[in-house]
Amino acid sequence: MPELPEVEVVRAGLERHVVGASIEAVEVLHPRPVRRDHRGPTGFAAALVGQRIEAVRRRGKYFWLALANGDALLGHLGMSGQMLLHEPGALDERHLRVRFTLAAPAPLVEEGTPAPVTRPLEMRFVDQRMFGGLVVSAGGAELPAEIVHIARDPIDPEFDDDEFVRRARRRTSAVKRLLLDQGLISGVGNIYADEALWRARLNGERPGDRLTGPVLRELLGHVRDVMGQALAQGGTSFDALYVNVNGESGYFDRSLDAYGQEGEPCGRCGTAIRRVAFMNRSSFFCPTCQRPPRARRAGRR
Repeated sequence: MPELPEVEVVRAGLERHVVGASIEAVEVLHPRPVRRDHRGPTGFAAALVGQRIEAVRRRGKYFWLALANGDALLGHLGMSGQMLLHEPGALDERHLRVRFTLAAPAPLVEEGTPAPVTRPLEMRFVDQRMFGGLVVSAGGAELPAEIVHIARDPIDPEFDDDEFVRRARRRTSAVKRLLLDQGLISGVGNIYADEALWRARLNGERPGDRLTGPVLRELLGHVRDVMGQALAQGGTSFDALYVNVNGESGYFDRSLDAYGQEGEPCGRCGTAIRRVAFMNRSSFFCPTCQRPPRARRAGRR
């Protein structure tokens, strides 16, 4: 599933190309991606046509296009969703679900200079597995009501490190589960959690209430470092399902130290990386550098 860096790459790409554009037409080719919009496919399209895109924003793994009327087009990529940009007439993707025809914004020109001709642009929501989706959020330009429960992410300038540490230290849950708790910290998924834990030399099963403030702050620093490096490399792509708005894959998967490295030598100590089952997925860690926690004594928290 795309994580924060992948969604941020898509958000930034949309921001470069669609801010200032107006939505001229919307074609819903399959109803499932707009299933959460109470208006239905026809009403979904009608709510968007004629609207100007003012900004492209993100919280955690959600992104949205802020519209001039105060509403928002809120999106989640799910397991295989893609937001792609094409010139009209480009060959349709096999799993194209929603097509938006945009009137491209006119570029700024000096007074007295003829404005260049602008071509329409197509924004396409492509989703093979259709776990992702789109919805028009009424009044959601600043923050859609559908995602107000989601915490800020660690690269958000307003993320509160002190609050994260305070809440994490009150929890008995394993630290990896805390990193994946979108109500506590958003945008961190399985891949980057494993990578940050490896860098911090922490086993993902260590309970939050048995970690000190400095240890949790160091972990946050590693989360930010991993995400920053992934952003610089366009995200992580293991197959053709994650791409940016131009259809290009990221290549941070070539820099992974733990995730997906089962049997490979740890980059620090040489011990073979181990894989264990975790929440219907997998966790990858070094059994030497990331020793499991000792069992709690009976009668103690």
